[in-house]
Amino acid sequence: MDWEGAESLLGILTRNPNGFGSRSIFEAARRRGLDPFYFGFRDIVARIGGEPPIQIRGLDARDVRSIIVRPIGRSSLEQAIFRLDVLYAMEDLGVHVVNGPSAIEKSLDKYRSLYLLARRGIPVPETVVLEDPATAYEMMRIMPEVVLKPVFGSRGHGSTRISDRDVAWNIFREQAFFRHVLYLQRFIPHGKKDIRAFVVGGEVIAAMIRENPFSWKTNVAMGAKPKSIRLRGELEELALKASETLGCEVAGVDLLISEKGEPYVLEVNSQPGWRGIQSVTRVDIAGRIVEYVRDYRRR
Repeated sequence: MDWEGAESLLGILTRNPNGFGSRSIFEAARRRGLDPFYFGFRDIVARIGGEPPIQIRGLDARDVRSIIVRPIGRSSLEQAIFRLDVLYAMEDLGVHVVNGPSAIEKSLDKYRSLYLLARRGIPVPETVVLEDPATAYEMMRIMPEVVLKPVFGSRGHGSTRISDRDVAWNIFREQAFFRHVLYLQRFIPHGKKDIRAFVVGGEVIAAMIRENPFSWKTNVAMGAKPKSIRLRGELEELALKASETLGCEVAGVDLLISEKGEPYVLEVNSQPGWRGIQSVTRVDIAGRIVEYVRDYRRR
């Protein structure tokens, strides 16, 4: 074994053990002589003033060498805060959490993540975030075609492209009525394709172009077709800088090249899936993630 006894324990924090990513991680870990196990947030008991301070399915969290976090899933505000808090507490106990709660927290919040990227000089689409629908409506004079996105969300769900101001007014008022923040991003013509770079441990291990001839949305989950590419130069540097800025050890970085040839970072996913990119690359993505986590302790 690469680790010994309890040192071989690798926790996979997931809501769906049968999902492609979770299952791939489990199998890759077993092939490398580790002892993986699944658990969910319901399997965690956190104590203050008692022992053990955190228990996972009957195990003392301090006996778990590393934890790989898969998508947290839907949760209430109370659940989201507790889940991040307990991941922070595990880090305090010496558990290597991938990705850590700070990276997850920053990446899940689209406004916070783009703010941090822009502050580092990374090119991102022009974005306006506000709560007042009347002001958002006036912003359509500056950005005549926008994409309205949920502040928290993934895979393109909830993203709406808007160019008609009458339609915009109705949507903005409805969103405000239901207490949603209005996150508006200037639409950038991009030939119905973008790039996903998969980063592990400061290295782009795989990349793909996603093209959707039927829609401006380029998510594989929305019907886009993936094609493997080799990322080099400026685009590779942007992917690595973006993941490093948000503190992601594992990340899916979405890049876009406008029809004018200008590169942008759209988003950094701290809990990325890889079914689509795995279908077009020979790289064992789950294996590379497990090897990174295993070798991290040897540094």
